[in-house]
Amino acid sequence: MKRSLLILISSLYISLFAANAAAGWYEVTGTATVVSSEEVARVHALEDALYKAVKFSGADIGSISNLRPFLESDDKEYQFANSEVRYILIEDQGIRRGVMFVKARIDIYPSATSCHVDQYKKTFLVGNIDVASPQQAVMGQIYSIGDDFANVINRQLDQESVNFVSVGTTDYEINKRFPERLKMIAQDRGAQYIIGGVITDLTATIDQNLIRDDVINRQFALEMTVFDGKTGNEVYNRNYREVARWPFPKTSQVDTRSARFWASTFGDMMLRVSRNIMLDLESEVSCKITLPEVVAKWGNTITIDLGRIHGVEEGDKLQLWHTGSFIDQRGLPRNKVTETDITLTVSRVYDSEAELTVDQAELATSIQIGDVMHKLL
Repeated sequence: MKRSLLILISSLYISLFAANAAAGWYEVTGTATVVSSEEVARVHALEDALYKAVKFSGADIGSISNLRPFLESDDKEYQFANSEVRYILIEDQGIRRGVMFVKARIDIYPSATSCHVDQYKKTFLVGNIDVASPQQAVMGQIYSIGDDFANVINRQLDQESVNFVSVGTTDYEINKRFPERLKMIAQDRGAQYIIGGVITDLTATIDQNLIRDDVINRQFALEMTVFDGKTGNEVYNRNYREVARWPFPKTSQVDTRSARFWASTFGDMMLRVSRNIMLDLESEVSCKITLPEVVAKWGNTITIDLGRIHGVEEGDKLQLWHTGSFIDQRGLPRNKVTETDITLTVSRVYDSEAELTVDQAELATSIQIGDVMHKLL
């Protein structure tokens, strides 16, 4: 009896320890260049520390966007409810050579219960980013800064994102006035979402000095829009605005593809914006359902447009939905999706595609190219 009781207590202890093994304190240091004020630099440095801790712990990085507004208060301690990040304690902060550093201890409890945990990764296509007023790019002759920033966002999604896969960039115009064109572009590149953007402000202010070099602070404002590749409709829009020191001479020509540019204070600020874009997408879009589409059919075998890089595994069960379209009473085209009782099982997985077997073989003839499905939990 005693031996059985001891085994039971030991099992409970091991279970409780395993459940909390991933939870713990993370001591990290974030940095940010001081530009407009020390207060703003402190917020950016604290955000940097939080991102490092959440990324390392394996928690949901999409939760960072919801916490950023609370970090603007000049406190030593932050406590959160209903979040994987429970507590932040500022241990030290200061400025060294114009760079703010914040050392913090962060208490994180990865829950693995976020809405996107059982979703397949979503595919993004990044459109070229235009400069609204090219004359604002004269200083430094940075006319291609939008295209180069689009490549940065592409790499950010591809290398740092948890729930997205980037299929690259496109030179086609991304314009919400032409939804049918957006649908064609998305279908051609196999993207569920398309990102478009325009840089709306690159103006600079110059503080002239007689003895020392002039100090140039330059704005960077971006309007970013996300479109649904299935419908061509806008699903998300956000504006970003930052300011950073422009360390280059006014008459110099700056290569926005060079390491020198991206290592500068202005380039570092743009990298921070690209990370914030990714975090906002993780927060706003990652929980939207992922719908694999039927792209090929052969007898009882169906091919979908998602594969290993999206998280598809052999044995996954999916339910089929028929897609169609109709003209409503006002003469407008509408899409229609109808639930079915057809289920499929993943039998073979490739990098970006997968083959499935229809569980109800007698219903396989009703499946058409373009039908979609969702993963059964």
